[in-house]
Amino acid sequence: MHKVDHNLGIFKILYIIKGIIILLFSILPLIFLIFGAVLFQENQYSSDDSAFGGIMIMIIGCTLFLFLFVLGILTMLTAKYLGEKKNYDFIFVMAIINCLTGILGIIMGIFTILELTKPDVKRLFVKQTREISE
Repeated sequence: MHKVDHNLGIFKILYIIKGIIILLFSILPLIFLIFGAVLFQENQYSSDDSAFGGIMIMIIGCTLFLFLFVLGILTMLTAKYLGEKKNYDFIFVMAIINCLTGILGIIMGIFTILELTKPDVKRLFVKQTREISE
């Protein structure tokens, strides 16, 4: 049997790096959360809409934090599954989602999709699935 030439190991490393970067960037929206809490606390009893603005800033901060945190975790899971050569559909969907996350995501997503569509790589995932089910 011939050796399958693929770049899944390289993509695994790249997805780990991107996942760590996303997780680090997920800390930034916490600044919005703190700023909103301070704004709400200072203007809680005033008659203007600054307290409402503080609540909105906190909601935006929480939403951005959760979105980036979940995206970072899913990107790290993609790296894990690439290394194990399982969950082909999950990796494919995450490659498409990564195409929506900036230039690094576009490059990684396109090359991951191109790599996953190779017949030899597809066979690796099918072979791994059969071994798990037996």
